[in-house]
Amino acid sequence: MAKTSAANPVPDHTAAIPLTQGARWRAFWVCVAVAAITILDMTKVNVALPSIGEVLDAGSTELQLIVSGFVLTFGLVLVPMGRLGDQRSRRMLFVVGLSLYTLTSILCALAPTATVLLAARLLQGAAAGIQMPQVIGMAQELFQGKERGRAFGLFGATIGLATAFGPTLGGLLIALGGPDEGWRLIFWMNVPLCLAAIVFALWLLPDTRTRSRRRVQLDPVGVLLFGASVVALMWPFLFTTGAPTDNPARWWLLVAFVLFTSAFVAWERRYAARGGSPLIPLKLFGIDSFRNGTLLQTAYFTAAPAMFLVTTLFLQIGLGLEPVYAGMVSIGFALASALTSWIGGNVVSSHGRVVVVWGLLAVLVSIGGLVLAAIYVDPVWTPYVMAAIMTVGGAGGGLVIAPNQTLTLVDVPVKQGGLAGSVGQLGQRVGTAIGTAVALSLFYATIYRESGEHDDHVVYHDAYAFGMLSVAVFLALAFIVAVIDLTARRKKMQRNVSDAETAVP
Repeated sequence: MAKTSAANPVPDHTAAIPLTQGARWRAFWVCVAVAAITILDMTKVNVALPSIGEVLDAGSTELQLIVSGFVLTFGLVLVPMGRLGDQRSRRMLFVVGLSLYTLTSILCALAPTATVLLAARLLQGAAAGIQMPQVIGMAQELFQGKERGRAFGLFGATIGLATAFGPTLGGLLIALGGPDEGWRLIFWMNVPLCLAAIVFALWLLPDTRTRSRRRVQLDPVGVLLFGASVVALMWPFLFTTGAPTDNPARWWLLVAFVLFTSAFVAWERRYAARGGSPLIPLKLFGIDSFRNGTLLQTAYFTAAPAMFLVTTLFLQIGLGLEPVYAGMVSIGFALASALTSWIGGNVVSSHGRVVVVWGLLAVLVSIGGLVLAAIYVDPVWTPYVMAAIMTVGGAGGGLVIAPNQTLTLVDVPVKQGGLAGSVGQLGQRVGTAIGTAVALSLFYATIYRESGEHDDHVVYHDAYAFGMLSVAVFLALAFIVAVIDLTARRKKMQRNVSDAETAVP
C-alpha cells in the first residue's frame, strides 16, 4: 500500500527499474537529450520559414503546413507508440524513432521543392511521435518518489532551455549559411546529434523488453478511430489564421470529431470487455491525479504557446521590433522556468499540488502585466518591461510543468507510463493547436475590424489585448482545475487521517 502523510502528499504506487543510481541517471540524460533535440528542432524551424518561403517559392499555406503538418503527424503517432513501448521495448522504439528522425532530417535538408519538404516534415513528425512517448515512459520506470520529482524537474529545465535558445540558434545558422542555405543547416544539425543519441541509447538505456508469447496488440480499429478523432479535432484549428478568407466549412469537422470520439470510446469499452488490450485503457481516466493533471497541462499548453506568439507578433508588427530582438524578450521566461522547474521538481514531493497553484497564479498575474505594459508603457521601454514581466511568468511556469508531470503520473502503473505520458503530450499538441488558432483569430480579426477606424497604435494594442484575453481564459481554466484537485487531495488526506485515528483502539 502507498503511504500518504501531511509531510508527503505525493504517494508512490510504482517501482523503479533495478539499476544503480548512476546507471539510472545516465539513461535519464539520454532521454532528456532526445527530447531536447525534438524541441530544438520544432522551435528553430519556425525562424526559418521566411527563408524557406523565399528559396522554395512556398506560399503561406505551404509554410503553415510545414509547421502544422509536423504537429499533426506527431499527435497521430504519440498514443499508439506509447502503447507499443509499454507492451514491448522502449529502447528499440528510441532507436527506430531516432533513425527515422535522422533520415527525414537529411531529406528535409536536401529538399528541392516545398512539396518534398512538406512530405519530409510529415514523416519527421511521425518519427518524433515514436520516440517522445518513450522519454516519459522511461523516466517513469527509472525513478520513484522524490527522485522522480527531481528527474522531472531537470527534464522541465532542459526543455525550457531548448525552447528558449532554439529560435536564437536557428537565427545564427541562417546568418551563418545565408538565406539560401542557412535553413538547410537547421536540418543538417540534427544528423550528428541524432547519430550520437542512437549510440548512447544503445549503450546506456536499460532493456525494458516485455517477454511474452502473446502478439503485440495495438487494437487496429481503435487506432483508426483514434486517428480520425485527432485529425477531425486538429484540422480546423491548424488552418485558422484569422483572415477573412478562412473557409468556415472546416468547423464542420468538429461534428465529425464528436462522432469519431463517441465511436472510439464505445469500441474501446467493447474491446476491453471481450478481453482485448485497448489502445487507451479508459480506466486511466478514473485515476483522479492522472485525469486532473492531463486536463491541467492541456489547458496550460493551450495558453502558453499562444502567449509567446501573440507577444512576438505585437512587438514585430505593432512596435516594429526586429525579429531577433522580439524573440529575446521571452528568454527571461525560459531561463526562469528552467530554474524553477528544477526547484519545483524537488519540492513537489513534500508540498504537492499547491506548488502548481502558486505557479499558475504567477503566470496569470504576468499576463495582466503584459497587457498593461503594452497599453500604458512608452513603446521605447515596452520590450524591456515585457521582458521583466516575462521573467516573472517564467518563474511561475516552471512551477507548473515539471511538478504537474510528477503529480499526473504518480498513481499510474509503471508499465503504462509510456501510454499515460503520450496521452499528456497529445493534450499538449492539441492544446497548442487550439490555443494558437483562437489567439491568432482574435488578434487578426481585431486588426481587420479596426483598421481605418483608429490609428495603428490603438489597433495593435486592442489586437494584443483581445489575443491575450484568450490566453488568460485558458490559464484560468488550468487554475480552476488545479484548485479543484488541491481541494480533493486535502479532503482525501483528512479522511485518511480521520480513518486512521478511528482505527486506533
